[in-house]
Amino acid sequence: MGLYVVAAAKGSPGVTTASVALAGAWQGDPILADLDPAGGDIALRYRDQEGVPLDPDRGLLSLGAAVRRGSTEVQLADHVQMLSGGLEVLVGVTSPSQVQGLGPAWQHLARSLRSVPGRDVIADCGRLMPGSATVPVLQNADALLLVARPTVEGLSHLRERIRGFSEVLQLGTYDAVPVGVALVTSYRDSRVVGEVQGILDRARLPAWVLGILADDDKAAEAVRTGDGRKARSSLLLRSAAGIAERLRKLGAQSAKATEDWGVA
Repeated sequence: MGLYVVAAAKGSPGVTTASVALAGAWQGDPILADLDPAGGDIALRYRDQEGVPLDPDRGLLSLGAAVRRGSTEVQLADHVQMLSGGLEVLVGVTSPSQVQGLGPAWQHLARSLRSVPGRDVIADCGRLMPGSATVPVLQNADALLLVARPTVEGLSHLRERIRGFSEVLQLGTYDAVPVGVALVTSYRDSRVVGEVQGILDRARLPAWVLGILADDDKAAEAVRTGDGRKARSSLLLRSAAGIAERLRKLGAQSAKATEDWGVA
């Protein structure tokens, strides 16, 4: 079905935590793919349903190996693992050298992630960097969600990263990958959504602020440690549900159709 990329312009505003929260609030039965080229955190943080550490060799590495062997029917289901909370994940690499080792397989991997029958894939791509191996994933995405903090430096990096990736994302064309923004801040700071949207509009950047991802330390820690029960009714997961719904809507529309699309 769909491929939705979650990433950051700079620093560490909690992309993995945001990705897990979005996957937990996603409609249907999504798969979370850990594609951070700097090395993934999913295998380090979480356990499977038996409480056993996740297998680092079963995930992106095994999927990439299957693609390189030229397997005619690569099944993503053969390479995912299930977390204790029931979320299926594609475990990432443990070092940047392993990412580069996948080489030209990235294009095929991206297509595989976008064409899982009946399942959406949420891809945690970490920090966006020029020339990243994950560029094919961005190009094949139904939508990109950039996670940022509404600080002076955070918004400056956000603007520059959107500009820097405008060609990769084909921004300004009919085939553009829609770009959404989630702001990590206090849920009470409701005015910041309109303020940041105004900044992006004045900079003539085709990106849409989808809302606030609540800066909730206790809930974020529960998500990071795999205890989703403690975070179930938190502001973090409730705000993630709103972002998830808007991101899916954004991905369902063409670049031209998003011109009049707004956040409720």
